[in-house]
Amino acid sequence: MNVVFQTQRRVEFRDTDAAGIVHFSVFFNYMEEAEHAFLRERGLSVFAHDAEGPLSWPRVSAHCDYISPARFEDVLEIALEIARLGSKSATYRFKFSIAGRPVASGVVTSVCCRLDPDGTMRSIPIPDLIRERLSSPRTS
Repeated sequence: MNVVFQTQRRVEFRDTDAAGIVHFSVFFNYMEEAEHAFLRERGLSVFAHDAEGPLSWPRVSAHCDYISPARFEDVLEIALEIARLGSKSATYRFKFSIAGRPVASGVVTSVCCRLDPDGTMRSIPIPDLIRERLSSPRTS
């Protein structure tokens, strides 16, 4: 895995189920949080404006595989890599671990879209500036 971004997230009590482990659905929130942090680090956002108007990145695919449990107060290490940068989409791969122990892995694909004034959304080629920032080393 070619890691381009790493972050950590402490498991909150609200994230756990009756068995005391992180509920499977919460990993999708964790992936989204890591993606947003990655974009912010590069001076980008999942919702932005350019000269032509608003842009956003709706998800078109998301999945997660679970390896071992995470529990309340555990500190998850989250590694993100760009698995694919297409002409209109970005696919992110996530690896979750606790002190080196694999916990889960996931993949999310988002499409660059223009939000038109009439409320419609249409996919567009990723603007050059965004593509450069996604593929460049850290900016901070």
